[in-house]
Formats: sequence, C-alpha cells, structure tokens
Amino acid sequence: MTTPDARSGTGRPAELFFEDLVPGLTVDLGVVTVDADEMVAFARRFDPQWYHVDSDLAAASRHGGVIASGFYTVSLFMRAYVDHLLSRAAADASPGLEELRWLAPVRAGDRLAVRVDVMGARPSTARPGLGTVSLTGTMLRLGPDDRPEQEVLRTRFRGWFAVRPVEADPAEAEAVGAAPVGAAAADADRPGADRPEADRPGADRPEADRPADGPIAADPSAAVPSAVAPSAAVPSAAAPSDGDPTEISGSAEAQRHD
Repeated sequence: MTTPDARSGTGRPAELFFEDLVPGLTVDLGVVTVDADEMVAFARRFDPQWYHVDSDLAAASRHGGVIASGFYTVSLFMRAYVDHLLSRAAADASPGLEELRWLAPVRAGDRLAVRVDVMGARPSTARPGLGTVSLTGTMLRLGPDDRPEQEVLRTRFRGWFAVRPVEADPAEAEAVGAAPVGAAAADADRPGADRPEADRPGADRPEADRPADGPIAADPSAAVPSAVAPSAAVPSAAAPSDGDPTEISGSAEAQRHD
C-alpha cells in the first residue's frame, strides 16, 4: 500500500521526490488557451470589476476590451502546475509565496506557455521528512508562430516535498525481531523455566512439609548422625552477566535526554 508521504499531489503513487527537484531544473507545464466564457464567468463569480465583465465599458477604455482577472490567470497557472508536476511529485502543502506579478493584460483566445524553474532546495526545518523547494513560475503569451511574445505573469513561491522513502533491510528487521531482550530472555534461559508448576520437585507436597528455604527435607525414617556436618549451602542466584549493564538512577548518564 502507498504511504501518504509517497503519494503525489493528486493521490497517485509519486515518482518524483525532494531529491529530484534540484536547482537549475526547468519543468515545462504545457500551453493553455484562455477560454472567453470561462474567463468572464470566473470574473462574475470572484472579481466582478467592470473591465473584467462589461464588454462595452471595457471596449471604450484604455484596455480596448475585456481583460482577464489576474486571479483567473494565476488559476490557469496553478492548474498547469498540478497537471504537469504535482501529479507526479510527492507534494505536501506550500508555506506561501514571495511574489505574484501581472505583467501584461490577458485576453480571450491568448495561448500561454507555462513553466516552472527550481531556484533552490533545502531540508525543511519546520517539517521533518520534507524538503523546501523555492520555485519561479512564468506564463508567456505565444505569437502565431508559437514563439514567446510577452511575459504576462511571474510568481515566486515555495513548496514542501517529501524526501525519498528509505526501504528497510528485511534481514536487519528479522535479526532485530529475533534478538532476546532484557530480563525476559534471561528468565527463558533458566533450567526448568518452561516446566509447569505441577512438574517441579516438591510441588505435590503439603505446604507444611516444605522447608521455608533451601532443598526439600530428607526422609525422617533415615537416621542422620548428629555429627554429620550440614549439607553445603545452596548457591545463590547467578549475578547478572556483564552483557546486561544495570542503569544507575540518578547518574548523569542515565538522566540525559538527547
């Protein structure tokens, strides 16, 4: 399953990551044609100034006709940016833009070449796992021969992109999962640790017949001379091995929080 960080801006599996967006890279975002009906409908809904919606007033003005809202033009840029770059890249949100300039009027029927240039890239200090990419976007009006005639829009902005995921080594993951951990592993190595309580020596004797400490008492029918020395003391539990260091609470090393 694709993780969220490996999805493109449109939700498909990403093929481009932060590491691929290097300074100096130029991405062609295609050519868009300004649709007259869409241009005016956008202005009526979001920017109903007379030179965007009233053809008679606009024709009698210095504009010589209806011109597009600047926000409609930047919306065309955004759609091209999504279609040709964010749909392939592991894009996150954007922290904002530094510049947005409308350099010339845009009119119905204009054909605008769109591109974006990578100006800088660095790991994000605010969002671990992401990189911040500085970009410049431009739109240029094309002439009848498809050659650029005039720049109509320029914007400088930043985008967050996920770093390329690092695949975990299956052999290392298996080794970590199989390694014994702490006291639980030590207990598992003790003789008889896996034996049920009922199978352990003396488990079926009444509590009163069990000694408080040490091994099970000998059969009372067998006389033991009083001169016989007591049996050797049972060795105490083995001390922890050097491989399991004990943490000393209160020591400077134990209290560090790196």
